[in-house]
Amino acid sequence: MKVTPFTHYHIAAGAKMAEFAGYNMPIEFSGIKDEHATVRNGAGVFDVSHMGEIWVKGSNALALLQKIMSNDCSKLYDGKVLYSCMPNGQGGIVDDVLVYRFSETKYMLCVNAANIDKDWAHILKYGEQFGMREGVELENASDRICQLAVQGPLAMKIVQKMCNEPVEDMEYYTFRQMEVAGCDSILSITGYTGAGGCEIYLHNADAEKMWNALWAAGEEYGLKNIGLGARDTLRLEKGFCLYGNDISDTTSPLEAGLGWITKFVDGKDFIDRDLLAAQKAEGVSRKLVGFKMIDRGIPRHEYPLADLEGNSIGVVTSGTMSPTLNVGIGMGYVKTDYAKVGTVIAVEVRGRLLKAEVVKLPFV
Repeated sequence: MKVTPFTHYHIAAGAKMAEFAGYNMPIEFSGIKDEHATVRNGAGVFDVSHMGEIWVKGSNALALLQKIMSNDCSKLYDGKVLYSCMPNGQGGIVDDVLVYRFSETKYMLCVNAANIDKDWAHILKYGEQFGMREGVELENASDRICQLAVQGPLAMKIVQKMCNEPVEDMEYYTFRQMEVAGCDSILSITGYTGAGGCEIYLHNADAEKMWNALWAAGEEYGLKNIGLGARDTLRLEKGFCLYGNDISDTTSPLEAGLGWITKFVDGKDFIDRDLLAAQKAEGVSRKLVGFKMIDRGIPRHEYPLADLEGNSIGVVTSGTMSPTLNVGIGMGYVKTDYAKVGTVIAVEVRGRLLKAEVVKLPFV
């Protein structure tokens, strides 16, 4: 298993560790409910160094991105971040990614850990069409960059203490190249918890310096370590998709409710444009919905979804007991006829049909 530059700190802190995307990652420290509440009400730090970073540079950088991304990267400006997905040429999704614009000829992609190799191969394949070369215009820097996500309503007060310029009022989905704790960093305001905060990208060599500075700055605000378990419950409460569960190589962005990042603008001939345009015009046969349990129970990944007579209508993609709401919540694909908010459906849990209601996302 791979390790991040922070793995030894997690083990020393008594984290419950497990393999995730090939890395030895902390799943929980003080417990998922406590960690979840910490991020919702205070501040927590996630080690997300397993995520991938890919540079796209040169005069054809934007042209390549407009080909491989569903969203319109021409709308980006320096210091702006865009959420997008990469269609796979068969109506599915290679990955969902963040696109960072540094200049009109320099972009960085943050990609999911489990998809780094797949994404890299996909980008290289299409990069060749634009004369872009591995190690020159295209660079996979994933193993050289580490990343910490400081999340929660108090997060930016902590990070501000490590910065020489104001950062607390940075706009959502923007970033800056700047020194944080004396380390060359990319400070990004995106987040996967819906609780506010930032991500700090830095060189592996600066990991120890950043870690020590962060904990010194966070002590007065009650900063805590947060594992991947709470990361999942936090993102699910906000209705954010998780690749491999809610979206995949077999789900279309329109089925997944990601029409808002699928832009059919003039001159943008992106992969699967015609196929997805036809889906948009004709409608899709299934949709990703959020649902809240009416009967007591916890929906889990791959549990069947049914109508109230027990007829199959879909499948759960993500589910948990919401620590905030103290009720079972989930997301899943259902036949379009059952996707309307307020529809009562059933989750099959160990042979029993438990009622749930389709609700508008986010849950919290």
